[in-house]
Amino acid sequence: MKKFIFTLGTTAILSAGFVGAASASTSGTYHVEKGDTLWKVAQKHSVSVDELKDANNLTSNIIYPNQELNVATIKEMTHKVQQGNTLWSISQQYGVTVDQIKEWNGLKSDLIYPGEQLKIQSPNGQAQQSSPSVAQAAPEAQQAQAPAEQTQEEQQQAQVEQTQEEQQQAQAEQAQKEQQQAQVEQAQKEQQQAQAEQAQKEQQQAQAEQAQKEQQQAQAEQAQKEQQQAQAEQAQKEQQPAESSQQASGKSMTVEATAYTANCAGCSGTTATGVDLKANPNQKVIAVDPSVIPLGSKVYVEGYGEAVAADTGGAIKGNRIDVFVPAEGDAQQFGRKSVKITVMN
Repeated sequence: MKKFIFTLGTTAILSAGFVGAASASTSGTYHVEKGDTLWKVAQKHSVSVDELKDANNLTSNIIYPNQELNVATIKEMTHKVQQGNTLWSISQQYGVTVDQIKEWNGLKSDLIYPGEQLKIQSPNGQAQQSSPSVAQAAPEAQQAQAPAEQTQEEQQQAQVEQTQEEQQQAQAEQAQKEQQQAQVEQAQKEQQQAQAEQAQKEQQQAQAEQAQKEQQQAQAEQAQKEQQQAQAEQAQKEQQPAESSQQASGKSMTVEATAYTANCAGCSGTTATGVDLKANPNQKVIAVDPSVIPLGSKVYVEGYGEAVAADTGGAIKGNRIDVFVPAEGDAQQFGRKSVKITVMN
């Protein structure tokens, strides 16, 4: 009879826990459903597997459908706010007060938002008062019902599901790690590409500046060259009118011209009018036929300049002249040519 009462009490407790997650959570317990694992339950309540095992005196990771797990004795949990949650509904779920939740999380108002993480602590004394009957009843219910409800196949299935959960978690962590590695490599690749593009841009800019500098220098040199040429042409142009004006003031004719020097063998170095050419090697003097060009006349000789008709010569007859040069080599280089002269006076 005593055993029957115990079993009935256990059944009543399990039935009360089976009413739903909301009623079970209100007393700080969780009703295990088929397919649940310790890892799943820990994730739902934002606690660790070890904390669940310590709170329920479990020596393995195996749990069974309809089992009641105590979550109220865990010192602190984290609740992720879902759509439709209020501070009141959360306080009912964990068996605490609204003011306690606000105090633990430093809240000044009752406003909360989906996705927000709230710290939930075990209420002082409540876990010890409300949980013992459930915590003690669960192992006894397991002993009374496990032979009827659990078979070796279900236990193996639970172990397989637990292994699958752990494997999926490991795969998720590996996938996240690979994704982070890929993001790092992508960021490095983009950074290297940006650096290469920047270096190329700087190189192109440097080349453009160098080309512009060389072009400006070439233009400056060309302008300077053109300016010098223009100045030379202008000077030559200004000189020609002066020569022309000198030539225009006298009688012009074309004569055959040769050159002589005062340093030849048998030469005295003194002209017919007494000019000492050896003493004055830079004197502009020409030998003429006095019947054509009077001695003492100033004569402009094309390509020689202004000279004095101060000498005569045995071979200088008619329209012939002999121009004086300092050296014999200059006389040979001058040769024989037709030149235009102007007798200025």
